Amino acid sequence: MTVTTQPDAPRHVVATSGEADTVLRRLAREGWQVRSGFALPGASWEVGSSTQQLVLHGRIADDDLESVRLAVLAAAHGAGVVAVVDAGSAAGRALVDDLTRLGPVNRDTAVTDGADVIANLIPEQRALLDRLASGDTIAAAAAAEFLSLRTANRRIAEARQLFGVRTTREAVLAYLRQRQRQPE
Repeated sequence: MTVTTQPDAPRHVVATSGEADTVLRRLAREGWQVRSGFALPGASWEVGSSTQQLVLHGRIADDDLESVRLAVLAAAHGAGVVAVVDAGSAAGRALVDDLTRLGPVNRDTAVTDGADVIANLIPEQRALLDRLASGDTIAAAAAAEFLSLRTANRRIAEARQLFGVRTTREAVLAYLRQRQRQPE
């Protein structure tokens, strides 16, 4: 079995069905075929090809690790995934962790209404941002955190997306501002 990851395949983890509907409508306008559930339609179907872009969506219960497995498998085959899940639950954390290994995960609720983005960062992202704030380069920060440069760059890109900024410098500044506002 060949597993291919399509870097452009959308991966969204959202908190409500309304947010999922918004994302799904946008993806449908962009030409993605939307299908409910996370099971792949068949082993021979190329879900990541440019002619048959597929987005699977659904709700994942707090303890539904089987749906997490199916969603991650679909994403690994090139399908887009839009999951409604509590990001703080065991299933939510497992889903975000596993999808993050495949590429960036859009957590659309992370920056709405002035939410605290730092709470949504994984420990690797916090450690990298701390090192960048102290003047390290991404390469030096990656080495100090025992990460490959590629992984460090992915984690920083995900942090930029969470903060809603375009540059690493802006992400570091936003991180420092939010860190100063947090109680000790």
